Amino acid sequence: MAVKTFTKENFDQEVLQASGPVLVDFWASWCGPCKMFSPIVDEFAQEQAGRVTVGKVNIDDQPDLAARYGVMSIPTAMLFQNGEAVGTLVGVQPKENLEKLLK
Repeated sequence: MAVKTFTKENFDQEVLQASGPVLVDFWASWCGPCKMFSPIVDEFAQEQAGRVTVGKVNIDDQPDLAARYGVMSIPTAMLFQNGEAVGTLVGVQPKENLEKLLK
């Protein structure tokens, strides 16, 4: 399953109104740690396909979404369930920490 791109146009429908959990990776193209974290998020998305929707928000393209959720440093991974942010990880994280968010 491919990682989605979330924008302010599709965020409410794709994330807040989703029937299952959604992991959102807030990132930027100039961010070195984001480049290190991206393959971890991609691998997580492949392993959790069908159980978790995974997508990314480029904070340079979507500053309103970053501000809306108080993202101050990147990368930030946020897990949403039932329209609420239920878990947050800041910085490069091992895949195990993403899996722990689901529990």
